[in-house]
Amino acid sequence: MSEDRSNTVDADQHESTASDLTHTTDDGDVQMVDVGAKPDTRRRAVAVGEIRLRESTLEAIRADEVGKGDVLATARVGAIQAVKHTWETIPMCHQIPITNVDTAFRFLQDGADESAGSPGEDSVDEGDGPTDDETVSGRLELEVAVETTGKTGCEMEALEGVTTGLNVVWDMVKAVEKDEHGQYPATRIEHVRVLEKEKRSSDIE
Repeated sequence: MSEDRSNTVDADQHESTASDLTHTTDDGDVQMVDVGAKPDTRRRAVAVGEIRLRESTLEAIRADEVGKGDVLATARVGAIQAVKHTWETIPMCHQIPITNVDTAFRFLQDGADESAGSPGEDSVDEGDGPTDDETVSGRLELEVAVETTGKTGCEMEALEGVTTGLNVVWDMVKAVEKDEHGQYPATRIEHVRVLEKEKRSSDIE
């Protein structure tokens, strides 16, 4: 059953002003924010990003013909592992109980519709463009949705899942993405962002 989002409060509307640096003391020392007094509430965050690759590389991923193995399956594991270990890599980030992680990959071509797909599903959006494999490039998009029941949000976990998952893709296909000089002139990770953040609570974060 879907949740009634009418009770969802956008915590970002109640964030402290830029001058209220919650991770810094009056003396300038770094500190972790004390969230102990907050109630446990259900929270969800969705992040997305994409990696630009040669069209031939994308076709190899689709056909599961990459020498290192199943790119999408490996990247999913990397994304989920990153979500679970976010607190170990981002200073001042709390360790939170992760209740669910959904990952969704989509193949995109320049000029194609980039509307978000359903988490947990892989889809292909193909647009018009040149057919020469040397000039055609496309993008592989990764969306990560994280859910938790706790005292603080999980958008950093979603972002970590996206960036690590895309880094795993890069590592898996780097042999076919390199040019004759061993460089990556076209490969890049971009457009990493938080799509949404929500919690089902009337409390102000």
